[in-house]
Amino acid sequence: MALTLPLRHRPVRFSPVLPVAAVIALLALPVAPGGEGGAGPADALSALVVAYCAVRLLRTRSRPLTRRAALILALPVPGLALAALHAVSPGAGIAGLGRYLQIFVLVPAAVLLLIRDRRDFRLLAWAFVALAGWQGAVGVHQYVTGTGASYQGEDIRAVGTFGPSDVMGMATVVSFGLVCAVGLALGRGQARTRLTATACALALLLPLAVSFSRGAWIATVVTLTAQLVLAGVRRALKTGAVVVAVCVVLVGGFGAGTAMLQERIDSITQVTDAPDQSVTDRYTMWAAAVDMWRGQPLTGVGLKGFPEYRDGHASLALSSGSDTEGAGAAYRRQPLLSPHNMYLLVLAEQGLTGLLCLAGAWLALLVCALRGLWRSRAPGARGLDCALTACGLLIWQLVDFAYADIGGPSTVLTAVCFGLIAWWSLPTTDTSDTPAASCAPAARGAVTEKAALR
Repeated sequence: MALTLPLRHRPVRFSPVLPVAAVIALLALPVAPGGEGGAGPADALSALVVAYCAVRLLRTRSRPLTRRAALILALPVPGLALAALHAVSPGAGIAGLGRYLQIFVLVPAAVLLLIRDRRDFRLLAWAFVALAGWQGAVGVHQYVTGTGASYQGEDIRAVGTFGPSDVMGMATVVSFGLVCAVGLALGRGQARTRLTATACALALLLPLAVSFSRGAWIATVVTLTAQLVLAGVRRALKTGAVVVAVCVVLVGGFGAGTAMLQERIDSITQVTDAPDQSVTDRYTMWAAAVDMWRGQPLTGVGLKGFPEYRDGHASLALSSGSDTEGAGAAYRRQPLLSPHNMYLLVLAEQGLTGLLCLAGAWLALLVCALRGLWRSRAPGARGLDCALTACGLLIWQLVDFAYADIGGPSTVLTAVCFGLIAWWSLPTTDTSDTPAASCAPAARGAVTEKAALR
């Protein structure tokens, strides 16, 4: 006599990082032509993600972070609060404080707490790759059909759906996707996964090239080189030889590339001999930022204060703005409201106090991430792909901050990136698959033991 056992249907549980993936997906939507490039739907959803995370914490009534993790995440707050008090107006101080807290504190903390394990981490990494593929495809189409942003009189600059008001948006998204793809390809996952990631990385090289973004190029080259070296010197040498051979074949044999692209590459080394107007403007604004800091070395001129003090500290070499046109938008003269250097922007507006707080948090994350990566390279260890991805994103961001700052719809991705970096670098106390290594001593007990198994 056969016994029939009732089937038990397990309830479908959705990953808590799906709202974070939705934030990434919203950046695939086109920006309204002629928009100011400020906060958008993705920023609004990121605020809801923070609220959702807070509700989950209140329901569980748990202490989710170690003291060290909480200290590193909250380290930028004192400098931001002090700079907000010295802002040119209360409204500017509140707006600037909210933006900085969103990008460097609240959203990263929410992402850190919503990621449960390596699968969630990889889900977000592949979401970055997918967004980069979409934006890159739009950008290549703009370059081929001449419907992109204006560059040297031709509408060929690939900007994706971000429009000419945020010419760095597509380059940033594609760079993030490329770094994630390379990290996934260099891991110890299944061969099919690594081959797919490698194919995605190779495909993203073209849209990055036609973005004509020198800062993104430099940051990406430095980051990919670092990822290869961190994955293994022998593998780095082999991969470097293949890349050089491919470049020789494409450029030398088939004449791939355009004269404009070659001129843009050559201009990287011409910053002192014959710089173009964009380089002159950037150097002038850098000098203005340093001059602002000299006037207020400890506290700076206050959040959102750079535009107000710019003309009083900049030389006559600074132009009135940059010309933007194309990609569905009419001609517009866009004012230069930031020094395009995150470190100098923080130094000018927040002084040494703010820079030490922010840079100190980034340095602490870098040290912890590299320690975790070192442990993940041990025989039998897991999570090498997550380690290389997290370290790569942080290295890219730190290098790119020398040529860019926060601003525009794509800025929310920076917050998500810092969340991924924080999850790998910092331990949590309520997850079963915590980061590969923490900065906490071994005496912390079970948290550290679980962290070593990542």
